[in-house]
Amino acid sequence: MNGTGQCLCGAVTFEAKDVESHVHACHCSMCRRWNGGPALAVAVGSVTFAGEANIRRYRSSEWAERGFCKKCGSNLFYFLMPNRYIIEAGLFNEQDFKLESEIFCAGKPTWYEFAGGHPRHDGLPSD
Repeated sequence: MNGTGQCLCGAVTFEAKDVESHVHACHCSMCRRWNGGPALAVAVGSVTFAGEANIRRYRSSEWAERGFCKKCGSNLFYFLMPNRYIIEAGLFNEQDFKLESEIFCAGKPTWYEFAGGHPRHDGLPSD
């Protein structure tokens, strides 16, 4: 499926193709610091941004960047190099997603828990 969305102020909009129908939750310490809680994100095949001048990129590791709106501060994406965008689920205009899995559950705080029988991994899904 394809999807569109925007940041809180609308300075950055996007059109995404091959949007996965499921959300992954990440509980790693970097995602929790970046979001103030777990990252709830959707992988896309490709994305085109309008308002690119309003996007600030932060190199958070050797293999990834995180992007946010310079005007309103909305977290936009996690970019896995060389060319894989993971878009924050809450930015999409249509949000017909299902929680598929959780990663880095070993570091998750005890004060929240997602319901459902989906897979939960202590690290990446390979463990």
